[in-house]
Amino acid sequence: MIASLSRRLQRMSLSQRLSSVFVVLLLACCAASVALQMRGSERHEQMVIQRLSLNLAPQIALYPELMEPQGFNPAAVSGLFDKLMAVNPSVEVYLLDAAGRIRSYSAPEGAVKRAQIDLAPVHRLLGGTALPVFGDDPRNPLGHKVFSAAPLQLAGRDAGYVYVILQGENRESLASRVNAGSAANAMLWSMGLVALLGMVAGLAAFRLITRPLRALTEGVRGLEANGLSWLPQARPLLHRAARGGGEMALLSQSFERLAERTEEQWQALRQQDEQRRELFANLSHDLRTPLTSLHGYLETLRMKSQVLAPHEQGRYLDIALEQSRKVGRLAQEMFELARLEYGVAKPDMEQFFLTDLLQDVFQKFELTVQAKQQHLTADIAPDLPPVTADLAMMERVLVNLIDNAVCATPTGGEITVALQPHAAGGIEVTVRDTGPGVSSALKKHLFERPVAMDAASPSARAGGFGLLIVHRILQLHASKIRLVPDADSGAVFHFVLR
Repeated sequence: MIASLSRRLQRMSLSQRLSSVFVVLLLACCAASVALQMRGSERHEQMVIQRLSLNLAPQIALYPELMEPQGFNPAAVSGLFDKLMAVNPSVEVYLLDAAGRIRSYSAPEGAVKRAQIDLAPVHRLLGGTALPVFGDDPRNPLGHKVFSAAPLQLAGRDAGYVYVILQGENRESLASRVNAGSAANAMLWSMGLVALLGMVAGLAAFRLITRPLRALTEGVRGLEANGLSWLPQARPLLHRAARGGGEMALLSQSFERLAERTEEQWQALRQQDEQRRELFANLSHDLRTPLTSLHGYLETLRMKSQVLAPHEQGRYLDIALEQSRKVGRLAQEMFELARLEYGVAKPDMEQFFLTDLLQDVFQKFELTVQAKQQHLTADIAPDLPPVTADLAMMERVLVNLIDNAVCATPTGGEITVALQPHAAGGIEVTVRDTGPGVSSALKKHLFERPVAMDAASPSARAGGFGLLIVHRILQLHASKIRLVPDADSGAVFHFVLR
């Protein structure tokens, strides 16, 4: 039964579940309210009857026939009680001794089920406690009813009590027959009316309250069925749901932001996939050229080793060796970039002076710039503070940037590396050359995929992995390299190191 109900609830929508729970709670509250009202009405009736009839037992106690010098007068008592109960059939009159034992009454044989009455309620009533006060019902061993009581005295001492049940068995029997149908009908009609009005108002309120939820559900289902391309059509539905305010507005706005972010991430993944394909294409091209040249010269040497002069063989071997170095350098850069991209290489932070590192890097390019008749100069501000970074990684950054500048700068050109203090702390590093610069077609993805500094320049270095490595290393140091726009001539790269 419970499992079946649970399955039915699972098949319902949230609005239907809320409505069902609301109807059940409303009916339960109506039933509880009717029960409490009937109980309260009954208790109020008992209090009124007891208050109106408080003097009934004292009046009966005034009859002199109840007592005689030897004690109770059973014959007079029985006759008097018959007359009283004939005048008022709703009461039952009993005569108790000082211990609460029933000494006389007017009732059929076997109707009285108790032999003794608890006198504690009698004492409370006579003491003036708050009404209603319930005492033992002589005709019901477990029942309690409102009553009236008065003491009886004989020769100046307490001899017993007059004990009057105000809602006797006859009254209860008649009331149950008369009122059972009307009370049940009144309860059902009142409960039905309240439940009907409550359900109409509640379901209308639920429809208004859950309207934003339905709009949100429609938008989500549309996105589920049509994908993120349906987001423009879903936005009006999400905005309509957000007008509901409260948690619904937060949920709608959060879902819209989630969808937008998912779309952005999807576009970024597509872009990365395109970049990866271009990377493989460029890599294939960069590897194919030196490998083809290497294979061609080696094959020539093997086929013509007997006819080539020694100096020609040496020249062919030098060319093959240079092509082999290009392949090795490209493979090393790919390996280094992969270690940076996948988090294998972690920076080992230490404090050092960037000026000392720059002098060491300049010495590595001394012969190269002399061969190309270039000028490699440093513009260093005085009293520069030390930086905290990975020394080897920073050396790699400077080497790559200067190497690119040397390759792109024609004979007789100039490469300048400037170290200046940064306004927010740290050191600004600027690498400037007098080469042809970077074409507008390459600027957008300069740090995203390997490209040549200038595809039209014969002096441009192929591959372009060096800038990717620089970009990733600076990211690990919470810095970012950028190409300074509108440079007068050549290319200008700039980053800040702290």
